[in-house]
Amino acid sequence: MAKKRKKSHRSWIKETLDLKPDHHWEGPEGYKIFVAGRGAVRFNVPQKWICEPQENSFKFLDNKPPKDDCCLEVSYNHLPPRDDWSLFPLKHTLKKVMENDERQPIERSEVFTVKRQTAKIVWCEIKFIDTQEEPREAFSRTCVGLGSNIQCLITFDFWVDQAEQLIPIWDEVMRSLTLGLYIRDPRTGLAFPD
Repeated sequence: MAKKRKKSHRSWIKETLDLKPDHHWEGPEGYKIFVAGRGAVRFNVPQKWICEPQENSFKFLDNKPPKDDCCLEVSYNHLPPRDDWSLFPLKHTLKKVMENDERQPIERSEVFTVKRQTAKIVWCEIKFIDTQEEPREAFSRTCVGLGSNIQCLITFDFWVDQAEQLIPIWDEVMRSLTLGLYIRDPRTGLAFPD
């Protein structure tokens, strides 16, 4: 009989380090650089957004709840190194997942592809009616990325009437998304591929 595994309860550790004067960290004005797993996943988020670590993911909110109007959430997994993930039907898989969304979408976008040399990144958007309080139209974007034996999932939920100000944030997350570029010394920001 197999032994039962204990459930893992991750506890995230936030550590603040002083950057070296010749560091290589660069991000657009008004953004900070989020790095998880020493560089397994990296992207830019608005400087003032709040990060709330979850058990298996990280949430970024524009304000402290209940005053938040949007939520960007990321999770990632290390994939087995010997498998050829370049053949995985990522676009088709995301399309199927979005077709089965339980929020009863009233609109669904095509699946978009983000061009990268070392990763496959796709994303899709749905529009739905959020009924938690008063009915209100909302967007939900879902991104899946595969690269350097890392799989990431990013979701972004926001109100339709705030799309004009929030879509550029999604665009910056997609533009800056990097998978599997590991940071040896976080004080310098020098990255090395796996």
